Amino acid sequence: MELGRAGLAWAAALLLAVLGAQAAAGDFDPYRVLGVGRSSSQADIKKAYKRLAREWHPDKNKDPGAEDKFIQISKAYEILSNEEKRANFDRYGDAGESQGYSQHQHRQFHHFHEGFYFDESFFHFPFNSERRDTSDEKYLLHFSHYVNEIVPDSFKKPYLIKITSDWCFSCIHIEPVWKEVAQELEALGVGIGVVHAGYERRLAHHLGAHSTPSLLGLINGKITFFHNAVIRENLRQFVENLLPGNLVEKITDKNYIRFLSNWKKENKPHVLLFDHMPVVPLLYKLTAFAYRDYLSFGYVYVGLRGTEELSSQYNINVYTPTMMIFKEHIDRPADVVQARDMKKQLIDDFLSQNKFLMVARLTNQRLFQELCPVKKSHRQRKHCVVLLTGEGDKFAEAYDAFLTFAVANTKDTLKFVHIYNDRQPEFADALLMDEEKYRGKSAVVILERRNNAGKIAYRTLEEAWQGSKEDNFILLDLLDQLRTDPGLLSSETVLADLNDELAPMFLIRWLYSMMDYISDCWDSLFHSNWREMMPLLSLLFSALFILFGTVIVQAFSDSSDTRDSPPSEKEESAAKTEKNDASFTKESNSRIPKKGFVEVTELTDINYNSNLVRLRPGHMNVVLILSNSTKTALLQKFALEVYTFTGSSCLHFSFLSLDKHREWLEYLLEFAQDVAPIPNQYDKHFLERDYTGYVLALNGHKKYFCLFKPHRSGDEGGTLGACEDYDSSLHTEARGKSSCSPGSRSIKNKLHKLSFWMERLLEGSLQRFYIPSWPALD
Repeated sequence: MELGRAGLAWAAALLLAVLGAQAAAGDFDPYRVLGVGRSSSQADIKKAYKRLAREWHPDKNKDPGAEDKFIQISKAYEILSNEEKRANFDRYGDAGESQGYSQHQHRQFHHFHEGFYFDESFFHFPFNSERRDTSDEKYLLHFSHYVNEIVPDSFKKPYLIKITSDWCFSCIHIEPVWKEVAQELEALGVGIGVVHAGYERRLAHHLGAHSTPSLLGLINGKITFFHNAVIRENLRQFVENLLPGNLVEKITDKNYIRFLSNWKKENKPHVLLFDHMPVVPLLYKLTAFAYRDYLSFGYVYVGLRGTEELSSQYNINVYTPTMMIFKEHIDRPADVVQARDMKKQLIDDFLSQNKFLMVARLTNQRLFQELCPVKKSHRQRKHCVVLLTGEGDKFAEAYDAFLTFAVANTKDTLKFVHIYNDRQPEFADALLMDEEKYRGKSAVVILERRNNAGKIAYRTLEEAWQGSKEDNFILLDLLDQLRTDPGLLSSETVLADLNDELAPMFLIRWLYSMMDYISDCWDSLFHSNWREMMPLLSLLFSALFILFGTVIVQAFSDSSDTRDSPPSEKEESAAKTEKNDASFTKESNSRIPKKGFVEVTELTDINYNSNLVRLRPGHMNVVLILSNSTKTALLQKFALEVYTFTGSSCLHFSFLSLDKHREWLEYLLEFAQDVAPIPNQYDKHFLERDYTGYVLALNGHKKYFCLFKPHRSGDEGGTLGACEDYDSSLHTEARGKSSCSPGSRSIKNKLHKLSFWMERLLEGSLQRFYIPSWPALD
């Protein structure tokens, strides 16, 4: 009897819990949140969502509850915009997400009633957003934060990201291991992130996480999923495998001279870490990845046979980790740090003070800006002493003398650098004015950068630099005068940006991109969600079917031909003559040169899915926005600008009529506000904005686009009325007169520099605007 009463009490408590959960779920009404009726159409729901999303977006509304309100609006729109979820809500009061939970509770209740059995997982149900572990809160990521900060930072350090959600019981099991590993890796310099799929569904979908819990790594903007058992060793190895394999070179007595002597070729200081660990520590690999643009790293295992000479030469304590920096002189280190426990902060401080050579060579504009910063105030003047010289033994003496002078006179306000005149001719000509007395000789220039546009004040030593004592005295005297008389730099000029001497060639960059693409496809084939792989698999099987079908048909046709009786000599000669004539005609026609053209199709609701929504991975559609009045002029200019890029089979070219689909374009630009705001998108002229000349590169598979805004020649002092020289090439082919009119000139100038934008698009250096889904073209 007592057992029956206890059973009834448990049943009543369980029933109250289920009813409470259903009541809590029923409190959320998406119709009330969006302010629409149950009979509203999809167009009304979309308009209501756009209006409320614009009003309550956290970037525009500073109300403390704006973020929660925006989340509710997004959730309501997600339910009502999906007909299946909307029907579930109308029928059951929810969108189908809690239906499985209700059925699970019903099964538990049924089992309990029959045999007093209760599932253990019931006692874990309060792990929702209000009671989740607070240790993850400092790592929580939002979509805008991820795109604008985490992805760029992944080029300096790898990130380990966890995808979790409410009611995720498997997440509880990995939590102890996650806490331990996250704390350990964060101390080593690994970035840690947590994405709550319930509140950041857009970010979770962007990362490709279709289930929770999921763990993934992010490095250089590339995502890699973790697929092994969640234990400490596997996670550490996963992060280590994310790093490139050539970051740290193993150094012994046989190769240390070659390694340290590469400072001149690489234009970098070289770092050696001496330690008694047989493998390179993860901390050292992470440090090498963070400073790979400035330093080259080597590792010496002091317990290995074959490193005795190296340890003896630099007097290394084999029991204490030692780090050495070598610059222009390989026989002695420029700086040394020794510590029993090498911490990240200690290493960062040590390396940040030794990022450059004593007399670094200016090989690119970024290095020039770091070594010679712009003057910010009269008290923060920094001057650069530049040696303009040549390569080879002929100039070695002048360079060595300049290096000796720089080592003896290094100060915080002075930086000593050098360039090769042959590799940076524009830089050298601007400072030396092509004077005859410096031809074939070295020269020294003292300069101060005045602004980022390239304006500098400078003074050139009157005589060529030979490194004599007299040259040293003259330069030292000028530097002493410069401390009290800034007007000593009496000449001014504007310098063009430096050439990037160490940039890889186009073919090498193309090979690297191809390898990355193949690696992504390979990873997707074995580890990605199969729903995403269905288009690729369908294409693959279709190609195989066509191939084997062709082979089978050809085989049957060959066998039937052999069974036929051979033709007579007359018929054979006639057929041969006819065949030769046909082949000759075909061959002659194929040799006729075809006129080059660009295939530009209009983007309409008929071809919208095939040309954008279902575009194959790796393919992009470059769409020109035009109106009926500007169609002819803009298409001519567009074809001219993109003609050199038509050789790529991954690029498709289309145009969109602004008169027909203006709402689609405005919706697309609106949605991009969540990711990276487009300047002046919401001004008073928003509805009257002229979008003609805009170009969008649309990636249908990854759901992002890059934006080209029309060129305004007035920004650079030009005039829209002047006819461009390169436009004349459009009218020289079989035309009696030019068709360049003032109206067409100003319209065509909107696409000025589009070809440069296309080059950046292929390089992948353009800003990307992500959207959750492509809007309908109606």
